[in-house]
Amino acid sequence: MTAEQYDVVVVGAGTAGAFAAATAAREGVSTALLERKPEADVGDIACGDAIKGTSSFPDVIDLDYLREESFTNDRITSARFEAPRTGDRIDVPLPDAGAVVDRKRYGEVIVEETERAGTDLHCDTVVQDVVQEDGRVAGVETVRKGDRTTYEADVVIDAAGSLSLLQDKTDFEGTTFDTNVDYSQFCSAYREVLTVDEPVDWDDSLVFKPTDELGYLWYFPRTSTEINAGLGFQMNKSPMELVEVLKNDLRQRPEFDGATVKSKLGAALPTRRPYDSAVAPGFMAVGDAAGHVNPTTGGGIPGAAKAGHWAAKKAVEAVSSGDASEGRLWEYNYKVMRDFGKRFAAMDIYNIFGGANDVDDLVNVLTSMPSQQIVDTLGKEGTASMGLGLKLKAILKTHGHWDTLYDLYRTQQKAAEIKDLYDDYPSSPTEFEAWQDTRDALMDEVYALTGAEPKY
Repeated sequence: MTAEQYDVVVVGAGTAGAFAAATAAREGVSTALLERKPEADVGDIACGDAIKGTSSFPDVIDLDYLREESFTNDRITSARFEAPRTGDRIDVPLPDAGAVVDRKRYGEVIVEETERAGTDLHCDTVVQDVVQEDGRVAGVETVRKGDRTTYEADVVIDAAGSLSLLQDKTDFEGTTFDTNVDYSQFCSAYREVLTVDEPVDWDDSLVFKPTDELGYLWYFPRTSTEINAGLGFQMNKSPMELVEVLKNDLRQRPEFDGATVKSKLGAALPTRRPYDSAVAPGFMAVGDAAGHVNPTTGGGIPGAAKAGHWAAKKAVEAVSSGDASEGRLWEYNYKVMRDFGKRFAAMDIYNIFGGANDVDDLVNVLTSMPSQQIVDTLGKEGTASMGLGLKLKAILKTHGHWDTLYDLYRTQQKAAEIKDLYDDYPSSPTEFEAWQDTRDALMDEVYALTGAEPKY
C-alpha cells in the first residue's frame, strides 16, 4: 500500500467538498480532493437544482464563471404550492429572484475551480477506512482501480454526503462529534430531468406538491423546456414507490405529454437539524455529511458552500499551529450554528410537527396562511409571525381544522425558542453539554405538544 501526505484531505467533490478544497488550497496548504466517481461523472448529483435569491457563496472561486456556465434560469420569482387532492394552488411571490442550475455543469465548474486554486483532484478514489492515531483522525485508506493508497493528513474534511462511511469508520468516543444520527432522520429522494416540446407557462416558479408520508413532489424549471422533476419521503414513514408516484403525477400534467427523460438519479438527503457538533480531533464534517440542509425543503447548496469554506479556514489554522484539537476547530461549529444552523434547527420543528399530522389538514392550514408567512416558514427566517388581522383571516379559512391551526401556532412559538437557543450556541466545548441539556428539554416540550415520536 502506497502513502501520500497532505495537510488537508477532503473527501467528496460536491458543493461542500469543493468549496472546502478551494479554500484550503488558496490559503497555501497542500490539499487533496478525493472523489469516488470517475472524472466524467463529477457533478452528477441528485438535487433539486434550485437556489434562493438571497443566497451567497464564498468568494474563493470565480463566481461569475460559475453563474455564466451553470445558472440556466435566474428569474425564479415565485413558489407555487399545489393541493394534492383538490388541485387548488397558491402562488407565493418571493422577495428576491432565485435560480435553477444545471447541477452537472455546476459541479464540473466548482471542481475545475478547486484545481485552479491548487488542489490535487483524485477521482475514481473510494474511501474504505479511516486512519486514527493517538485519539485523532490522521488520514483515510482508499482504493483506486485495485490500487490501495493511504492519504495521511493533519485534518480530514468529510464531505462524503448523507450517512457518510467515514463516520461509520471513525471512533468518536470521548469527542463531542454528534453520533445521534439514524437513517430515519433522512429522506429518500429521486429526480428526473425532462425535456418538453413546448415551454411551460410557469418557468418563473418553483412548484411544490405535498404527498403522503410527509414528502413532496417538485417541479423546478432549469429552462422553459427542461424541468427537474422529483420527490422524496421521510425514511421514518412507510416506504414509497418513488418512481411510480412521480410518473403518476407526470401523467396528469398535459405539459409533460411526450416528454423525454434526459437523466435520472436517486439519493438520500438529511431532513434533520444540523449536527450538534461536526468536529472531532483531526476531523470535520460539512454539507450533507453534517445535516446542513433545510429539513423541510431539502435545500442545501449555499449552506454547504459556506460550511466547506468555514471548515477549511479552521483546518488551515490547525495545520499552521500544529493543533487539530476540538478546541482549535470549534469555531467552525459556532459559525454554522449562528448562521444558517439556527434557521435549519427551527425548521426541523415544523418537520416534526408535519410528521405528526394528516397531510390534508396541513395543506388546508398552509393555504390559509398569507404568502409572506409561508415564505418565512419555509426557510427565510425559520419562524413566522402573524398579526391579529391575519390570524383572524386564517382562522376563518380553516374552519374544521382549528386544532391543527392552534397546534401550528404553538409549534411556531417553540421554533422561535429553538432559534433563540441556537443564538446562544457555546463558543467553546466546555459549555457544550449544558447547552445540549437545555435544548433537549425544549425538544421534550416539542414532542409533548406535537404528539410526535422523539426524532433524536
